[in-house]
Amino acid sequence: MSVQELVLKQRTEILHALCSSGSAEHLEQVLDILLAQGELSWEEYQNIQVPGRALYTNARELLDLVYTKGVDTCGLFLAALKQVLPEAKGVGLSLSGCLSNLEGREEYQSTSSQTLLTQRPSLVSELQGCTDGALKALLASGLFTTADCDDVCLPIHTPSQQARRLLDHVRSKGESAAKIVLQYIQQKQESGSLLTQETPTPPKEFVKYQKKLSSSVSAQSCFLSTYGGTSHMRLDDIYTEGQLELDHYSADAHESLGLEDIVGTAGTVNEEADTVLVSGEAGSGKSTLLQRLHLLWARGTALQDFLLLFPFSCRRLNSEQREVSVQELLFQHCCWPDREQEEIFQFILDHPHLILFTFDGLDELKQSFSDEHRLCCPTQRAPVHVLLFNLIQGSLMKGVLKVVASRPEAVGPLLKKHLRKEVFLKGFSPSGIDCFVKKHHSDPTVAAKVLGSLQTNTALLGLCHSPVLCWIVSQCHKELLGFGEGSPQTITDVYLMILQHFLRRQSSPTSTVGLGWLHEHLQTVLHLGQLAFEGIGTTCYIFSGTDLETCGVTEKDICMGFLIQSKDMSSTHSKHYEFLHLTMQCFFAALYIVLSNNTDRSTIPKLFELKDMRETGLSSTCFRSCLPSTYQQEGEATAAETHNLQITATFVSGLLSQRHQSLWLHCCPSAVTEKRVRQVVRCLSKGMQKHFKSIPQPVEGEKKSMHAMPGFVWLIKCIYEMQNSRIAKDAMSKLEVDHLKLTYCNIGPVECTAIAYVLQHLKNPVGLQLDNNSVGDVGVEQLLPCMHICNSLHLRNNNITDEGIRKLIAKGIQCDNFQKIALFNNRLTDACTQHFSHLLKTKQNFIALRLGNNNITAEGAKQLAEGLKFNHSLQYLGLWGNKIGDAGAEALARVLESSNTLVWLSLVGNGVGSTGACALANIIKNSTSLEDIWLTENCITRAGVECLIQALEHNTHVKSIWLKNNDLSPEEVAEMTQRESRLIF
Repeated sequence: MSVQELVLKQRTEILHALCSSGSAEHLEQVLDILLAQGELSWEEYQNIQVPGRALYTNARELLDLVYTKGVDTCGLFLAALKQVLPEAKGVGLSLSGCLSNLEGREEYQSTSSQTLLTQRPSLVSELQGCTDGALKALLASGLFTTADCDDVCLPIHTPSQQARRLLDHVRSKGESAAKIVLQYIQQKQESGSLLTQETPTPPKEFVKYQKKLSSSVSAQSCFLSTYGGTSHMRLDDIYTEGQLELDHYSADAHESLGLEDIVGTAGTVNEEADTVLVSGEAGSGKSTLLQRLHLLWARGTALQDFLLLFPFSCRRLNSEQREVSVQELLFQHCCWPDREQEEIFQFILDHPHLILFTFDGLDELKQSFSDEHRLCCPTQRAPVHVLLFNLIQGSLMKGVLKVVASRPEAVGPLLKKHLRKEVFLKGFSPSGIDCFVKKHHSDPTVAAKVLGSLQTNTALLGLCHSPVLCWIVSQCHKELLGFGEGSPQTITDVYLMILQHFLRRQSSPTSTVGLGWLHEHLQTVLHLGQLAFEGIGTTCYIFSGTDLETCGVTEKDICMGFLIQSKDMSSTHSKHYEFLHLTMQCFFAALYIVLSNNTDRSTIPKLFELKDMRETGLSSTCFRSCLPSTYQQEGEATAAETHNLQITATFVSGLLSQRHQSLWLHCCPSAVTEKRVRQVVRCLSKGMQKHFKSIPQPVEGEKKSMHAMPGFVWLIKCIYEMQNSRIAKDAMSKLEVDHLKLTYCNIGPVECTAIAYVLQHLKNPVGLQLDNNSVGDVGVEQLLPCMHICNSLHLRNNNITDEGIRKLIAKGIQCDNFQKIALFNNRLTDACTQHFSHLLKTKQNFIALRLGNNNITAEGAKQLAEGLKFNHSLQYLGLWGNKIGDAGAEALARVLESSNTLVWLSLVGNGVGSTGACALANIIKNSTSLEDIWLTENCITRAGVECLIQALEHNTHVKSIWLKNNDLSPEEVAEMTQRESRLIF
C-alpha cells in the first residue's frame, strides 16, 4: 500500500489523533514541520489556519491538500505525524513504514527570513515562555508597534501559539525583523537562560495583598466547613486523606497520589489546558480536600509555586446576580486589596503561572457547562457562569491553573476536552475510616466501640467509605451503639439516625420516648422538608430569610442544627442559610414527600420518571410541576439536578420500607403511606422493565448481554433501600441475560451491597462485569451473597488487594457456577496466589484465571503451578504485565506441558528470556489443546525462538505464538517469519 493510500485509508484515525484532545497543538506542530520542509507554501498554510474556524475543519483542509500533492508529500506528512505523535497506537493509528527524511534543507537557509521558516519547529520550542523578551527587542527597534505586541500576547493563546504568532508577524515585517529575532535567540542561548523562567520580584503592594489573602484564606479554612462545621472541629484535628486516583488508562494510574499531585504533572493528558478536575460522588470529601489545600497554601507548607490562591464556591456564585469582570470576581469574592488594585491585577495578568484558582461544586451551578459564549478580556463584565466557563476552557486567564471539584455526572465530553487531567476522589479507604473515627473521638474507648460495631456490620462499613456518612456514624455513636440487632444497613437508616440524634438533642425532658421522637418534632421536619423540596426543584441550595419565612421555618427550627448560616454573597447583610450537606437537603425533601399532605399525588411517579434520562436527564419541569406555581420554571434539568432527584428518590424508597413504617403511624395516615409505597413499587418495576426491554437481541451464536447504565444501578439501590426481597425477586425474574455489564458506573462498596441484594434472586447464572469501578476489598466482601449466581466475575481496575481475594476465593470455592475470574490492574501480590492455587486444586470445573498487570513474581507463579498440578479444567491463563521471569515461566511450563485443556496462555511483559521460552516450548510440543500463546514484550533472543520453532514442528494444532518486541534484530524477525508463519512478530 502506498503512503498516499495509507493517508486516505487512515483519514478518520489521523483526524482523531490530531484533534481529539481539543488542543490545536498537534496540528500546528505538523504544520510547522511541513512549512520547514517546504512542502507547504505560506499561502497554503494560511488557507489551513483560518482564525476562528473549527479545529477538525482545519485538519481536514490539511489532509485534502496533502493527498492532492501526491506520494512524496504524503510520506513527509506521515513522518511528521510520527514525530509529533510517537505513541499513536492509543488512537488506532499505524505509522509503520513512514521512512521519509525530516532533516532540514540547507538550500532554503540563505536569508534570516528563510531560516525562520526552515527552522520553525525548533524556534517555536525555543521561544515558548520568553516571547516577551523578543517582543521588547522588536519594539525597541521600531519594527514592531504596541498593537503588534498585543496581538501576539492575547491571553487566549498558549505559549507555543504566541511563539508562532510572533514568527508569523516577523515574517510580514521582512529581513530586518527576522535578524533581530535570531540575534535575540542566539544571545539567550549563549547566556543559557532561554527557557528559564525566574520568579519575578512582586511589587511591594502585591506582597502586602498576598499576606492579606493568605490570612483570609487561613481564617476560612482552619475549621471544618463540610457538614456545616457543627462540631467546630479544627481541620488539622479531623482531616483524613481520601483515596485519590487517576484515570485507569493513564500512564501514572497505579501511582499513589498526594494532595500536591493534584496540581502536579502526573496524569496530564492535555498539556495545553489549564483546568484540573477533581471528581467524586456526593459526600466523597471534595470540599474538605479543597479546604485542606487552601489551608496548606495559606500556611506556606504546600503549593508554594503559586503566589496567590483564589478559592470560590459555585454554590455561592449562584447568588451573584450582577455582571462582573474577572478583576471584580477575584477581589470582591475573595479578598479586596487595600490599595494599588490595578497594579496587583496587572501583575496577575503578567504572571498567570503563579496564580491558582479553585472552584468547589461545579455541579451546583444552575447553568450547565457551555463554550458557546467566548470571552477573552479579563476586564469585560459578564454573568458569573460565563466567566467561569471561559476560565475553565482557557479563553480567560490562560496560564492560570484552575482546580475544579464536581460530581462526575455534571462533567460531559464538552467540558472534558478542556481538561488538563481528571483526578478521582474515591472517599475513605478502610484505614481511612479507622483514622477518621479515631480522630473524631478523643476517647479511645468510644472509638474502639464504634470501629468494632462497623467491623460486625459490613454493610455499614461499606457506607462509611463515604466521608459524609462516616461523619454521621461517628457523630451518632450513642445511637449506633444502642441499635443492637437493628444496626443501620442502608443510607436511609444512617440519615434517620442523624435525624433522631439532632431531634432528641432538642427534646424537652418530659418528651415521649420510643417511636414518638419524630411526632414531637413533626412540624419542624415538615417546615425544613418543604424548604428542601422546593430548593431541589428549583436548584436552590442557599436560602434567604424570605425563603425560610415562606416555608414556615422558625428560629426554633433553625436551632435544630440542620441549617447553618451561609456566607452572604450579596451587598446586604441579611442572613442566608444552607443545609449541612447537599445530601441532607435531599433527605429532608424525601421526608416531605413521604409525610406531607400538600404534595401532588403525581410527585412520586414524576420523581422516578426515566423517559428522558437517556437524552436530557430527568426533566426538571416534571418535578417542578409538583411545586407551587411561584416555583415553576422553564428549562430542563442539568445532570447534577437529575442526580439530586435520584438521591431524593433513593431516600423516598428507604423511608417507605416496611422497617420504617412504624415511624409514620402518628405522623401520616396509614392509607396514604400504603398508597405511596405502592407507587414506589410500581415505579421501580416499571423502571426495571424499561431497562430490560432495551436489551438488544444477541447476535447468533453469542450470549445475550446487557450493558447497564448508571440509571440501572440507581434503581437497584432504590430496591435495596426498600429492603423488600419480594420486590427484588420480582424485578430479577424478568431479567434474562447471560452477561451483565456494569463498567464505569461509579460502583463502590455501597453499590456492591445493593447489587448483591438484588442479583442473588436471579433465576439463571450470569457473568458479572464490574470493570473500572471502585469496588475495593470491602466491595468484594459485599458481593459474596450473589457469588452463587455468578459464573464469571470481571473486576479489572478496582483497587482490590490480597485480602479481598482471600474472602472472594473462600466463597467462590463453595459456588458450583463460579468458573471464571478476571482481575487485571489491581493490587495483587504473591500472597494471593496461594488462594488461587487452592481454588485450582479444589474446583475441577474452573475455566479461566486472568491476573494481568499486578505484582506477581516467580514465587507467585510457583504457587499457581502447585495448584495447576491437580487441575484438569483450566483453559485460559493470563499473567501479562507481572514479573514472573524465567523461573516463573519454567515452573508453569513443567505443570502445563501435560495439560489437555489449556487453550490460551499470556505471559506478555514478564521479563521472560530464552530460558523461559525453551521451557514453554515443551507445552507447545506436547499439548493437544493449546491454540495461542502470547510472549510479546519479553527478552527472548534467537535461541529461545529456535526452541519454539522446533516445538511447532511437532504441533499443527497451535494457531499462533505472539513475539512482538523481544530481543531480535529485524533480519532475524524476517528470517523466522519466513520459516514459520505461526510466529507473529
